[in-house]
Amino acid sequence: MNLHEYQARGLLKAAGIPVPDAEVAERPEEAEIIAKRLRGPVVIKAQVHAGGRGKAGGVKIAQDPGEAREKARQILGMQIKGLTVGKVLVAPAAEIASESYVGIVIDRSSQRPVLMVSPAGGVDIEEVAAKTPEKIFRLPIDPRFGLLSHQAMGLAFKLYRDIDQVRQAATIMQRLYHAFLDAGASLAEINPLVTTPKGEVAALDAKIVVDDNELDRRPGIAALRDSSADDASETKAREAGLSFIKLTGNVGCCVNGAGLAMATMDLVKYYGGDPANFLDIGGSSNPQKVVVALGIIASDPNVKSILFNIFGGITRCDDVAKGIVAATRQLKLVRPLVIRLTGTNEQLAMDILQQNGFTAGTDMDEAVKQAVKLAQEAA
Repeated sequence: MNLHEYQARGLLKAAGIPVPDAEVAERPEEAEIIAKRLRGPVVIKAQVHAGGRGKAGGVKIAQDPGEAREKARQILGMQIKGLTVGKVLVAPAAEIASESYVGIVIDRSSQRPVLMVSPAGGVDIEEVAAKTPEKIFRLPIDPRFGLLSHQAMGLAFKLYRDIDQVRQAATIMQRLYHAFLDAGASLAEINPLVTTPKGEVAALDAKIVVDDNELDRRPGIAALRDSSADDASETKAREAGLSFIKLTGNVGCCVNGAGLAMATMDLVKYYGGDPANFLDIGGSSNPQKVVVALGIIASDPNVKSILFNIFGGITRCDDVAKGIVAATRQLKLVRPLVIRLTGTNEQLAMDILQQNGFTAGTDMDEAVKQAVKLAQEAA
């Protein structure tokens, strides 16, 4: 789950990181009022879950409240990478002496958070990694001990020579690590981390990505989700308790169990097809879940065939069959449906399907081959 910049700034500020005061506006007149309160030049920043806001015209400087209103009017409602800007952040335009990068990301190879810093801040860290990788310094953090003071100081010296700024930056790094843990984040970054002409170190921009698996334990963080930025099908799946990820292929997959879902997608690729989604209905025996799942898949115009691959354990095959029958009555599918069922109440499921005009098999390979062939013929 991505957080908006204003939300991420709020979490960093709550963690004790110096972040300039800023407010959110949804109307140009609100931006003008905020600019009057802040006094002096302000920066108007589009709040959307997309990178490259500045290049797209979503970040503008305003010298006075009247200009802030006009700049906000230009940004609100604009499209950035297909997303409509509904809010802008109004923040004071800071005087900047230098820009650096500080970020923490989960590294799957070392299975721990990694702190990354770079004196080349203000640009995408991916660009720095590609062009000047020697400017990125990394430190794996042992989760048993956290980020220790001497470790933070060591990396801060990679950014600054002034000892006071080094100490400020080291403190910010440690507080960023605590904010990272408290949010259940997979990524937390400050870009840029700036110094001012007065020698102060502050965070001017913030990005936090929260691991979805952490949300049940953090209802306060979960409440920050902006569903308007999510794909409609993913929102519907989440509300129904389904694990769904939209992909770019044309074979719709409805499977129970994450492992079987991954194996199904691999097999689709193996036989020359391309999966349109990852969809795991889980271990529930609720036919309504099948109805919702099939509706989500059928709403994707790229899907040319639909594959049900069910291994009945906790999930009963007859309940899945009932869900398929109910869903097809409601949706009136025009795409071919391939069904593979095996396991708990398998024969009962076959009887239900046969009575309603469907056929189903028990061989996974054959079902996948058929779904891929039908999708290729319809493409």
